Amino acid sequence: MTVSEIKAPIENEMQEFELKFKASMKSSVPLLDKITRYIVKRKGKQLRPMFVFLAAKVCGEMNESTYRAASLIELLHTATLVHDDVVDDSNERRGFFSVNALWKNKIAVLVGDFLLSRGLLLSVDNKDFHLLGLVSNAVREMSEGELLQIEKARKLDIDEAVYFDIIRKKTASLIASCCACGAASVSSDEQVIEQMRAFGESVGIAFQIKDDLFDYGDGTNIGKPTGIDIKEKKMTLPLIYALNNASFFEKRKIINIVKNNNNDPKKVAEVIDFVIKSGGIQYAEQKMNEYKNDALLRLSLFSDSPSKTSLLELVKYTTDRKN
Repeated sequence: MTVSEIKAPIENEMQEFELKFKASMKSSVPLLDKITRYIVKRKGKQLRPMFVFLAAKVCGEMNESTYRAASLIELLHTATLVHDDVVDDSNERRGFFSVNALWKNKIAVLVGDFLLSRGLLLSVDNKDFHLLGLVSNAVREMSEGELLQIEKARKLDIDEAVYFDIIRKKTASLIASCCACGAASVSSDEQVIEQMRAFGESVGIAFQIKDDLFDYGDGTNIGKPTGIDIKEKKMTLPLIYALNNASFFEKRKIINIVKNNNNDPKKVAEVIDFVIKSGGIQYAEQKMNEYKNDALLRLSLFSDSPSKTSLLELVKYTTDRKN
């Protein structure tokens, strides 16, 4: 199934959301309006609102607070992306110039703050405190995960448990909050909300492992290995597994390359080759499928519907995607 086919049961809601999301960004300051219009124009696949709406439809009847939940997540997530580009000194996002590239860091930070405040006010003004609690928790975890990763990249002392802690916070917490907010906007049953949150967390972890695999060309013929994570000294699951199963001298050699020769294409290719030969790709794929299957199992507890089918397909899409 393509993304547009997955979207079918929520097509009208997604169109309605576009308008509401644009309205939630409105400002009386012309410069802000210009920048937020630019941000809206270059949006991606919109997987997050899709998770919110499909989760809501699986758990009950969609309503206005469902739209606010999706807007809140998009506002807070967009704020973190704008700030991320400043932190990473990145000039590009999704093939477009980043906000900081066009308007410099000072304006980008202030725009991020503005988006954050719009999200908070959208919830407070409508007394959606339960939704605000879920999303604020995700933003806290995302910050913690990012800082934990930066700290560990300095020493390169990441084991598998720390790796999963980082990606659960950094990536999975946001998808988990999308699903929990969707459920919470239509149901007050704590078990249902928790089931959807846990479902989203498993999808998010599988999603991140899939991203890690792209660094190695996904172990298939899809694209060439990029080694970007290695250049950024990110310890991903295939590499962690390979190091855990290497001899003392081999381990020391590879860690030395990641630490000191991570910009040498030949040396990076050596690390990629080492990981592939060590079975790191297969191990990461196996783990990814374990989390994917956990997500599918949690979803199986809900009644069948077109939205549930789309959610199942969205899970498969996150682990089968080619980019």
